[in-house]
Amino acid sequence: AAHVREDPGVHFNAVVRATDLAPGQVQYHARRLVRAGDLAVERVAGRTHYFPPEYGDWERGVVALARRETARDALYYLLDEGPSRPADVADGVGVARSTLEHHLDELTDRDVVDKRRDERNRVTLELARPEATARLLAAVNPSAADRFVDRFERLLDDLLE
Repeated sequence: AAHVREDPGVHFNAVVRATDLAPGQVQYHARRLVRAGDLAVERVAGRTHYFPPEYGDWERGVVALARRETARDALYYLLDEGPSRPADVADGVGVARSTLEHHLDELTDRDVVDKRRDERNRVTLELARPEATARLLAAVNPSAADRFVDRFERLLDDLLE
């Protein structure tokens, strides 16, 4: 539980690496802590993330998604630039539009980013809660392994373009 307090949103594999425990042991202890109310769990895009229990659903979603480099970069872009067109965000982040859209699906489903359409059906992206998002981004400190996976996904995306 102390590890999770220091690194909210840490995912399961990172806990295994940081604690030198076997995956089964981490599962066992995590389940006990969740049942006791000392730990909250959120499953996002195939990864299990752990949080202190005071994090609400929305906050857990923001932090878990921000652990992915592309999503985090998109959030920072929208914080810096304000409402923006998806093509501008993709260019600013340095990813293909399809890669951005993949991350936007989760970000919009979890009410982190709003997609607004104007009278000509053009999309503008905007943070739903910019101040709260900025505060939560400060809690995200991805590991080297997380950054490697994110960069590998970007490399594959570039190769497939």
